[in-house]
Amino acid sequence: MNRARIIVAGLFAAALSGCAAGPGGRNAVGVAPGPHTVRPVATYSIVARDGKTGEMGVAVQSHWFSVGPIVPWAEAGVGAVATQSLVEVSYGPKGLGLMRGGVRAGDALDELLGQDEGEALRQVAMVDARGGAAVHTGERCIAEAGHVIQKLADGTAYACQANLMRRKGVPEAMGAAFEATADRPLAERLAAALRAAEGAGGDIRGKQSAALIVVRAEASERPWADRLVDLRIEDHADPIAELERLLRLHRAYERMNAGDLAMERGDVDGAVREFGAARALAPGNSEMAFWAAVALIGAGRVGEAEPLLREAYRDTAGDWRETLRRLPQSGLLPDDAALIERLAGL
Repeated sequence: MNRARIIVAGLFAAALSGCAAGPGGRNAVGVAPGPHTVRPVATYSIVARDGKTGEMGVAVQSHWFSVGPIVPWAEAGVGAVATQSLVEVSYGPKGLGLMRGGVRAGDALDELLGQDEGEALRQVAMVDARGGAAVHTGERCIAEAGHVIQKLADGTAYACQANLMRRKGVPEAMGAAFEATADRPLAERLAAALRAAEGAGGDIRGKQSAALIVVRAEASERPWADRLVDLRIEDHADPIAELERLLRLHRAYERMNAGDLAMERGDVDGAVREFGAARALAPGNSEMAFWAAVALIGAGRVGEAEPLLREAYRDTAGDWRETLRRLPQSGLLPDDAALIERLAGL
């Protein structure tokens, strides 16, 4: 179904008040009667499914406070949704609910649009776990507004959508950046699309908040592990740069976790490699240096732990020496008072 209804106009105040009247004082087609209580989250976003991994995700930036709880929705094994413009938030949970029940993304979007008297003010995109994608740009979304939607040969599907942009071409720039980063993880590709949107002009009002979610291809019995990335920037002068920084930090902590798992398997050398990779991604992070040292002490490699402890101790915002002294009681370090005091005195 062709949803390419590109929007070039809309009266913002009238839309907010529900006064977008048609001939004879009647409400225009697709504009709900009565006052609109929805929020004006004009923005740009991308929803996507990675054809190689099956992961699904959504990323968004807006000149609106705390966009994360409003626009992006995703569930492992189900799909992802972005709902924006004069936003009706319920498209998110309702869209996921329909897709969870086996409805394809396009049919789910059609069903919800058919129930919405304000569909002309909405911009909504969905992808499902089977590779389907759909997007709608209502005819009263504020210019410049539009979208692109694409399904690639490897099964990847995405939709980029934007409204209230400084100039045309933002969705196209997002799609090009997403496709150009096919060798990278989905989260980084979504972030690259946001960066490209800003480079193409971005939101005419500026920047304020951003969010990025990536979920697994299939749901597990451990739902807390099914959300691979979940980052929000609530209020920032450069939310995309901050999102990129947090994504790098997220990857660093993933490597720390991988190091811990390697230690559990008895693979100390593997753990050392993972800890080193983590610290390279987040130089100067005292938390990473300290816990890598603790793991090495527990493995009997005290000499390798000592420079890491010295690095952690240089951060005087906390008291890492006292933290070290408390760990033997919890079984996290050997119950060797002389050793602990020597290490605390480095």
